[in-house]
Amino acid sequence: MKLTLTRTDFTKDSTLGLLYVDETAFCYTCEDVVRTGPKVFGQTAIPASTYQVVITFSPHFQRDLPLLLNVPGFDGVRIHPGNTSADTEGCILVGMDKLADSIGRSRIAFDALFPKIQAAISAGDEVWITVS
Repeated sequence: MKLTLTRTDFTKDSTLGLLYVDETAFCYTCEDVVRTGPKVFGQTAIPASTYQVVITFSPHFQRDLPLLLNVPGFDGVRIHPGNTSADTEGCILVGMDKLADSIGRSRIAFDALFPKIQAAISAGDEVWITVS
């Protein structure tokens, strides 16, 4: 399975984007601010690159969630529900609506995306996300 996150809107508080699943637009995303200088803990989006996605248990959320592997300078980067950059510490939030500086209906988007990722992994496929 191929996920592609295209960052589209850069504000002083967040980075919004569009997530594609196997080249089909699926939902919107919200991340922390993309920074060109030093990383600020809990306030910086992950570097643009391609990452493998696995599903592991999140101690923070107390449930299984998608995890991006080998993100330089970051640990525990996940895809999960949330609406604003305040809801993430470098993770990728997904939602059905793009607002001015946030996303809406995040649980609906996540509840539709997560089974797709689970099914691909259960079928023996690797899941990769390209962030640009």
